[in-house]
Amino acid sequence: MQPSEFPFLHRLRVRWAETDPQGIVFNGHYLTYFDVAITEYWRAVGLPYPGSLERFGLDLFVVKATVEYHAPAQYDDELEVGVRVGRIGNSSLQFVLGVFRAGEHLASGEVIYVAAHPQTRRPQPVPEAMRALLRSV
Repeated sequence: MQPSEFPFLHRLRVRWAETDPQGIVFNGHYLTYFDVAITEYWRAVGLPYPGSLERFGLDLFVVKATVEYHAPAQYDDELEVGVRVGRIGNSSLQFVLGVFRAGEHLASGEVIYVAAHPQTRRPQPVPEAMRALLRSV
């Protein structure tokens, strides 16, 4: 996996509070990095979360999140988190992610959301207009 495989890259710097006693990023923080990068992806396609989803009468709920660790990040590392849309199903969205330090692949992951009605939380189809925007980056 290379940064060039991602149409969107979000940069961040590892903060001291994100490292563990071993001096590396605690594993759970990678999910936070994914969440931040996906939020910025939404902003880049013109759908800042959560307000813009309300115009479609939807909310998103995570149903699956995975992380594979390849090499550790450390305090003060500058990272790039790559985001791309994988599969868009009837009511689901798959995001594929990669974390890189100077091109070195540190972690990869997947986050799957289900589009649902905000109050009932019943699955709703992903609108065509949203699909088009998600693929525009």
